[in-house]
Amino acid sequence: MPTLAAREEPSRWRAAVGQIVGGSAGISVLAVVLALLVGAVLIAVTDAGVQSAAGYFFARPGDTLQAIGRAVGGAYAALFQGAIWNVRRDTFAGQIKPITDTLTFATPLIAAGLGVALAFRVGLFNIGAQGQLLVGAIFAGWVATHLQLPYGIHLIVAVIAGIVGGAVWGGIAGILRARTGAHEVIVTIMLNYVAVYLLTFLLKTPVLQAPGSTNPKSAAIEPTAELPQLFGVQFQLHLGFVLAIIATAVVWFVLNRSSLGFRFRAVGENPHAARVAGMNVKNLYLWAMLISGGLAGLAATSQVLGGSLTSGFSVGVDAGIGFDAITVALLGRSRPVGVFVAGVLFGAFKAGGYTMQAAQNVPVDVVLVVQSIIVLLIAAPPLVRAVFRLPIPVPRAPRAARPSKAEVSQ
Repeated sequence: MPTLAAREEPSRWRAAVGQIVGGSAGISVLAVVLALLVGAVLIAVTDAGVQSAAGYFFARPGDTLQAIGRAVGGAYAALFQGAIWNVRRDTFAGQIKPITDTLTFATPLIAAGLGVALAFRVGLFNIGAQGQLLVGAIFAGWVATHLQLPYGIHLIVAVIAGIVGGAVWGGIAGILRARTGAHEVIVTIMLNYVAVYLLTFLLKTPVLQAPGSTNPKSAAIEPTAELPQLFGVQFQLHLGFVLAIIATAVVWFVLNRSSLGFRFRAVGENPHAARVAGMNVKNLYLWAMLISGGLAGLAATSQVLGGSLTSGFSVGVDAGIGFDAITVALLGRSRPVGVFVAGVLFGAFKAGGYTMQAAQNVPVDVVLVVQSIIVLLIAAPPLVRAVFRLPIPVPRAPRAARPSKAEVSQ
């Protein structure tokens, strides 16, 4: 007869697999998979070929299934070719261009997502990444268009200005939360509107408006303030991606290897216990919003100083990044590495969505639906577990409560 210890081994393996799949990272991956399946259903339902074949489904069901396969397979193949690798290009540079476009789209999402995630870890819901990004764009844009500085110094000053602008706007919400108890959700949402109208006003004045122009658009960025391209002019990927990698490493170090990060996490877990332990919770709220806003300002520098907006930017410079950053932070479980991966994923959706629309005539709104479903599923882990029949995680028993080997053998 097999011993009890021998019979325990398979259950331990099953428990390990269940913990991996049912953990936070596994739930995020399964949420993306489920969202892609829902997207496939939408693609099939809206495809003209599928609708035509469905008219005689009971006579020739194979035609409908083939039409569904062509529609869904063609759409996701186009998404892959537009976001990762295009095998149809003749040159190697043309084949890898999609992945560089993905990383370009992901750069501001990573930076802004890190800011939102850091605030989440402190127990703050920073919904104002849009406003912080816009104010960062104002600061960085003014420095990049009005100052004449040497090459290198001009870029550094412009990047710092963007970070400072975002930090100032985030700090306003932090001060109001720390000193008056005003809820940061309401304050940051209102500050978003203030930032939008402030930028709209400044783009109609000499502060930002291009000289001699009547359009609400800034002047072109000085060449000395542009983020240099990493792989030449044929690719849009610029130095901002390297800054996003550095920001990810810095945020990870701050949260996991510094005393400030320990206090951040303590306040996020239980601000009352942190206060009893002697931590200045109000100051930590302020510092968290300053850093969070500064990261959104870093995202603004990627928008203003790099890519296609160096010829001048308008009030739409945020391109929805401020609110997409919330989704990225949620998908990344507010962990720096997770936010980085989530930012790249959403960058792939942005880069490949347009290719999917052009090649397969699939509405780009399908990608938005997929992103929205990801948010819904991330916010409801029990729903994902129910769909995939995953076990409910059970807290592990303390070591002292487990029987020893001697007791098992008896």
